[in-house]
Amino acid sequence: MDLLIAGFETIARVDVMIALLVGSIGGVIIGAIPGVGPAVAIAILLPATFSLDPIVGLTLLLGIYGSSMYGGAIPAILINTPGTAVNALTTYDGYPMTRAGEARRALSLAYSASFFGGIFSVVCLVLLSQVLAAIAPMFGSREIFLAALLGVVLVVISHRGQSVIAAFLVSMGIFLNTIGLEPVRYSQRFTFEQTWLTSGIDLIVVVLGLFALSQAFLLLLERDHSPEAPPVEGGLFQGLGELRRYPRVVTTSSAFGVVMGIIPGVGEFLAQFFSYTLAMKTSKTPERFGNGAPEGLIASEAANNAVPAAAMIPLLALGIPGEALTAMMLSVFYVHNVVPGPQLFQDQADFVVGLYLALFILNILVLAFLMVSTNGILRLIRVPTRFLGVAILTLGFVGVYSLRNSATDCAVAAGFGVFGFVLRRLELPVVPIILGMVLGGIMEAKLRISMARVKTPLDFIDRPVAAIIFAIIVLAIGLHVWSLLRARRG
Repeated sequence: MDLLIAGFETIARVDVMIALLVGSIGGVIIGAIPGVGPAVAIAILLPATFSLDPIVGLTLLLGIYGSSMYGGAIPAILINTPGTAVNALTTYDGYPMTRAGEARRALSLAYSASFFGGIFSVVCLVLLSQVLAAIAPMFGSREIFLAALLGVVLVVISHRGQSVIAAFLVSMGIFLNTIGLEPVRYSQRFTFEQTWLTSGIDLIVVVLGLFALSQAFLLLLERDHSPEAPPVEGGLFQGLGELRRYPRVVTTSSAFGVVMGIIPGVGEFLAQFFSYTLAMKTSKTPERFGNGAPEGLIASEAANNAVPAAAMIPLLALGIPGEALTAMMLSVFYVHNVVPGPQLFQDQADFVVGLYLALFILNILVLAFLMVSTNGILRLIRVPTRFLGVAILTLGFVGVYSLRNSATDCAVAAGFGVFGFVLRRLELPVVPIILGMVLGGIMEAKLRISMARVKTPLDFIDRPVAAIIFAIIVLAIGLHVWSLLRARRG
């Protein structure tokens, strides 16, 4: 109880509440506009958050992260176009319900399932905070190195059918992180006597290039269009009552979201996939899935909205981001010299609980906002795509230049923007590069510290937690290789 009170005191500030309100409402709007998405918005806003207090900046970014998937369900259901990538499964049953004249019911169920998933994950994780605080001291430099390595492995194997290119892109990210002065002896690495490379490749420059600028290039080169969505008539509160008819689906899907969110490199996609598959296999009417099944819509939305709170666990407890959005948030910690990791749960537990309470309040704000303003949001969906492209391009370059007032950074960001554009057009993943840069830095730092106490390779796994993580790495690689061999034989 004392911890909850301390958490409330942490966020009970005017600036924090304003950041939460702006982030939650802004995230819904950003998620509802196809072609933008939370990654682009967070990438653009990231430089601005460096001048804010850590709790204010993180609350703003969390607001966008946690609410964008609510908004992404609106175009997914009404016009068969997911507002964010993780709302793709929502189209399977949401749009058929719209075509059957049940748009209001579909939106109401999506909002209600999203709300349940978000609240469920926050409650679970607040209750687990004391457990996490007790476990965190067991993680030393070796354990965090192995956890980061596990994150790299999971990033690669989670891209089914693209494991080789994902491995290449993660390796590229790790390499990019080594450019510049190395952190111990300050010797130059891979600078090739170019002075502009001495300070290294900034993570935020790469983020803005790969996410914001590449998306702007896509929108500018696509055929200009303004999506049209039919207005929704009537109240949207019926889903809150109808959700009680599907307790098993919404609870298991939310639980999948929590578990998958905690595992680095997994995230919303696998949570949705497993939840949707389980809901279909256990349904009395599996033939309706893909044709307007309420259970399918509930499974998708509950799972993806349970992930954001859970994804903060590896970030806060170990300093290891699970996906691109939490990797961006990690930079906010570093700028303010707040070190996420085992000590954070011990020394600043009120800060951690405050972030979870902010997510709890966020879900209430978003649900209330959507219940009264869905038709207003529909007008924003009609923004011409090329106008969006110009706006994102302008804001992206402004954000890059504001970091260090460097035109060189703008040129580097433009180069990564073109590279990201090529990857997107080839339907190849962009996220592994960012995770490679972040996890590579963590692995290098922890490996250097560990080597002072390690005499043989076996010393890395001579402690229980390290041995368990190593066993999980071996098991994950073994299962992936086995599944590849099985698929080839089949």
